[in-house]
Amino acid sequence: MPEPIIRAQAVEKFYTQPDGSHIEVIAPVDLDIEPGKIIALLGPSGCGKSTLLRILTGLSEPSSGHVLWHNKPLADQNPGVAIVFQSFALFPWLTVLDNVEAPLEARGVPAVERHKRALRILDTVGLDGFESAYPKELSGGMKQRVGFARALVVEPEVLFMDEPFSALDVLTAENLRNELLELWLSKKMPTSAIFIVTHNIEEAILLADRVIVMGRNPARIRADFPVELPQPRDRKSARFVELVDYVYKIMTQPDLALAVPGARAAAQKPARQKYQMLPHARVGGIAGLLELLQDRGGREDLYRLAEVLIMDAEDLLPIVEACVLLGFATLKEGDAEITPDGARLAEADILTRKILFRHAALNHVMILQQIDSILHAKTDHSISEEFFYDILDEHFSQDEVERQFETAMNWGRYAEIFDFDRESHRLVLAEPVSEPHPPTAPVQP
Repeated sequence: MPEPIIRAQAVEKFYTQPDGSHIEVIAPVDLDIEPGKIIALLGPSGCGKSTLLRILTGLSEPSSGHVLWHNKPLADQNPGVAIVFQSFALFPWLTVLDNVEAPLEARGVPAVERHKRALRILDTVGLDGFESAYPKELSGGMKQRVGFARALVVEPEVLFMDEPFSALDVLTAENLRNELLELWLSKKMPTSAIFIVTHNIEEAILLADRVIVMGRNPARIRADFPVELPQPRDRKSARFVELVDYVYKIMTQPDLALAVPGARAAAQKPARQKYQMLPHARVGGIAGLLELLQDRGGREDLYRLAEVLIMDAEDLLPIVEACVLLGFATLKEGDAEITPDGARLAEADILTRKILFRHAALNHVMILQQIDSILHAKTDHSISEEFFYDILDEHFSQDEVERQFETAMNWGRYAEIFDFDRESHRLVLAEPVSEPHPPTAPVQP
């Protein structure tokens, strides 16, 4: 096996709290980036994919562990890396040519040399004739081509890409993927390896020689496997569909150790969830998915559901996870199957849906149980939102605290467990839409 260009050894990222405790964002990770490969990093939203990318490029320092560049500490080197971001990040006051020349100018490359290199790479990515155009005159796909050219003009040994196609429409993204692959396979790219962060499962299987799937809370590697399919790849081939389905299972069953199809699984102890994490899904999406499942006989493959809904995994998985958490659906072998409670909700009228959702939320969601219990216990039946922010802050990063509380608010207000007074920032006990809910069993974190 060739020597890795970049090697991460027990790299960890955490944030220290005022009381000295740590919120772990990335658990200790070992990862190699080898020459001659496209590596795709997949994972649910907010799991730390972009944070890990920044650590591997030297833009951010790990809290512990080491990143090596050709077996030497990255911090002491001038690594040959470049990054293509999700946003085009072009200088609007510069022409296409000037934008591509900018990183060369920053490195002190003479004007004649940087002009030649910029023109050559613009021709390579199909922008010949647009040198004098300004970003405002370009389509989204052309702007991202400029981003590719600007990254490639410095001739990086490793090209990092952070969800580079997610801001583009479906057809433009597909065209750019094909062009990127063509440049890579024809060796027209002055780079030895590509590391792409994506939330698109098909994109990862389509492009990558190796796929890494991250879990979350904290981020950790759940799967790392080669994609041994010849290029160009057939999306409808049995093996392609099998690998896509496998990644769906990994991302929707976070506590299970699943073997790559055709490979033996190593025994793995399920990770303990520190605190129940709510999927970021709204009630309307949950109800809509249950209606679709009910219409399709109560069970459907996640891969097919994504096709029917024209959704990426990033958007579909939180809704599926929410249905499972609330007891409205189960996951079996990569298929979502509606439960009797889910079927009742799918067929119910608006008022009955609120009642069913309320019972499910109070039976399965810890933070909503806590809110309901505290509001009933207090004489004024109200409490400041800061109380729950403080609870969540012990377990999640600040951004995730905001998302968790927003989801809890959306679910709790819909179920009429509580109201929210925006002036006082207090949660207030609401009058339930039905008779008091039946006793609930405590949820274990």
